[in-house]
Parts: sequence; C-alpha cells; structure tokens
Amino acid sequence: MDDFHGKRLLILGLARQGKALARFATEAGAAVTITDLRPPEKLRDILDELSGLDIRYALGEHPMELIDESDILAVSGGVPLEAPLVQAALAKGIPVTNDSLEFTKRTPTAVIGITGSAGKTTTTALTGVMSQVAGRRTWVGGNIGRPLIADLGKMEPEDVVVQELSSFQLEIWDRSPHIATVLNITPNHLDRHKTMKAYTNAKANILRYQTAADVSILCADDPGSLALSAIVRGKLRLFSLNNTVTEGAMVKDGRILIRNGAEKEICRVDEVQLRGRHNLLNVLAATTLADSAGIPTDAIAHAIRTFTGVEHRLELVRLRRGVQWINDSIATAPERSMAALKAFSEPVILLAGGRDKAMEWDAWAEMVTQRVKSVILFGDLAPMLAEQLAEQQHPDFRQVNTVTEAVEVAAETAVSGDIVLLSPGGTSYDAFQDFEERGRLFRQLVNEL
Repeated sequence: MDDFHGKRLLILGLARQGKALARFATEAGAAVTITDLRPPEKLRDILDELSGLDIRYALGEHPMELIDESDILAVSGGVPLEAPLVQAALAKGIPVTNDSLEFTKRTPTAVIGITGSAGKTTTTALTGVMSQVAGRRTWVGGNIGRPLIADLGKMEPEDVVVQELSSFQLEIWDRSPHIATVLNITPNHLDRHKTMKAYTNAKANILRYQTAADVSILCADDPGSLALSAIVRGKLRLFSLNNTVTEGAMVKDGRILIRNGAEKEICRVDEVQLRGRHNLLNVLAATTLADSAGIPTDAIAHAIRTFTGVEHRLELVRLRRGVQWINDSIATAPERSMAALKAFSEPVILLAGGRDKAMEWDAWAEMVTQRVKSVILFGDLAPMLAEQLAEQQHPDFRQVNTVTEAVEVAAETAVSGDIVLLSPGGTSYDAFQDFEERGRLFRQLVNEL
C-alpha cells in the first residue's frame, strides 16, 4: 500500500510539480489540500485540470492552521524552507517532502541523478538521448520537463530514468539515486541558500545517501565537485578535460575516451556538435553516466555526434546579414555568462542584465572588458553592471530598460562577423516568469528583424 494512503497531505505551491503530486497522491488515497498565494482567477487553467479530483484548496493566502490538519507537507521548488508553513511543519515533526523525492522513493527503475551549478539540463538531455539511441525506454524529467511522478505507473524495472535535480529540490532529500553526479559547484542561488556551505550541502544530498553498490561521478577539473569525493560511499568515477582518470571519461589527443577497467575510444572531440569548453565537460559527464548505466559505447558516440543542444543554451536563433544571434537566456549567474563568452573567438555584442541574486560580478566585468566588443545592459542590474564596467574602463557599453530595446540597439550596431549573445548573468524575474520566457521573447524579436 502506498504510504500516502489515508494521510493528510498539504501541498504548498500549485506549480507543475505540485499539480503532478496532487494528482498522484489523490489517486493513491491521500486527502490532499493545496495552498497557493495566488488567487483562484490566476490559477484557472490548473484548477480546471484538477477539477475531477477530490482536492481542497486554500488560495490567496497560506493559513497557518492548515499545518494542524496535515500529516505530510510537500513543497514546490520555489518555496524556501524559511516559509512560515514549512517552519511550523518542521517544529511539529511533520515530514517535509517534494514530488521528486516521492518519485525516487517509489520508482522501480535505476535512477541517474544529475545536479550542478551549470550544465544540468544539457547533460540530462544528452544522457537521455544516449539511452534512447541504445533502445532503452527512457524517462527524462525532474527539474526540467514533465514531473517524473506523473509517469510512475508506466515505468518498468528495465527502463532508464534520467533525473535533473536542483539544490532547491535536493535540500530536503534523505536518499540518493543509484548513479549520481555533481557536475560543478560555483556560487549560485545565494539569495536562497545564504552561504556556499548551505548551497553545497544541498547539492551533496545527491551523493550523501548512496550505498557501496552505487556510483558517484565527479568533475576532476572542478574543485567544488571534486571535494565531494570525501562523502562518496560507492564507486567513484571522474571526468576531466585536463587530467588522466583511471575510472571515467577524459580527453586525450583529441579523442574522448572512457575507462571502466579497459579503455575505449568514444569519438573525436571535433565530432562534438556542442560549442564551448563547458559543453565538452557536459559531454564527458553524460558519457560517464551512460557508461555507468550500461549504455553501449556506439550508442554514446552516435548521440554525441548528433546532439545539437537544448533551447536557451547557446542556441543559434538566426544568421542575419553575417551576424549570429545566440540565445543563452539560461545564463542566470555571472559564471554561466563567462562560460558562454569562452565559447566564442568572434567579436561579441553582449546583452546582459536582469535581476541579481547576491552574486559576485568582479570577475565577470574583468572578462567582459577583455573579450567583449560592446555591451548592452538591461533590467534591474543595468546600473550596477554599468558601474562595474566603468571601473574596468570598458570602451563601449550602454544601458537600456528592456530586452526589446537591447535587441533593437544590437541590430543597429552589429556588423557581419559579429556574435550577438544574450547571456544575461542575472535572473529573469525583474520582467519575466522565468528564463525560458525571456529566451522566447529574444527569439521572437530576432526572427522579426
């Protein structure tokens, strides 16, 4: 019997994750209540989707008395643990969970779990393609796409699950996937986690509860990732662009190699379709993950040779009059924007800005001054970034209010051979629901030029 049966489940936040969990838990026999700060008129489409289910709602507020009527509290990824309802649940000893943890508790399959400060979605998508090329029925989800718990009833033991996990999801986890990686750890989401120690501890949960039979995969080139080898309980495998590894994936003489007892060549580096050093690291991570799951090397190689990337991640939107327009809206931290800049040797017109999340920008400003021809700043961050660039004496930067204005200015100034790169460095929440909405607008504006 499912442990939701007969329990009173309170779901905090009616986003896609909360919606999927509500449906699953109701069908499993739980008495479900959903609370969301948005009023009913803002949630009409979601409420219509759930209209056939016996669910109680408290909308427009989070009544504290709901905790007294609950056995379990489930939080959506965007809800901080400091929220009053969460703190009240913890004080009363009420279990706090989320949809991804509940899925992981129940899935009959082996799970490949992927986290990191950058590269999660590309690595997750590529690993999924590798599995699909091998003919395995593959489920890809978690922090991206469809919540995996929505498809739990269809899964079989021989299937492969590739699960992207954020620090927000992982911070309450008390178990770990069978195969797991931390791609890298750089400052991110410090507005939520406050300290690098808390942020790293959240990421580490993807490895912390593994057993001796499990596999941990870390980046030998990233100090934050490699430091987590201290908590590894199972088999440790590494991936590296710079070092020789005895177990895992590496680059040698222009070739991608995998070592798992014996050494095998996967493909040549120049066959990789993705651009940039950071994406080559993502390829090495996916190769090690897929190999650890028993995916044959020929399937891994075919996927690498044909995979062209995920939207909003160094996505070529258009070649117009000799100018490449690149959508990297996923870059919501300065380190991600810096990684994108390293992928180009051409002159770059950089569109940067958005909203800050307690990040350090000094290194970004220094790199931008060294490598970027022209900078167009937009959003809440524009004045602060302008100060940073002025201190570095960047010769050509200007401020506008919106992404729309930034595209207009770039179109007026770009010449053949330039790259116009939307790689904001800040979050989208000053003007958009998420980075995807920002990227879609950029694509639309560019295609309308």
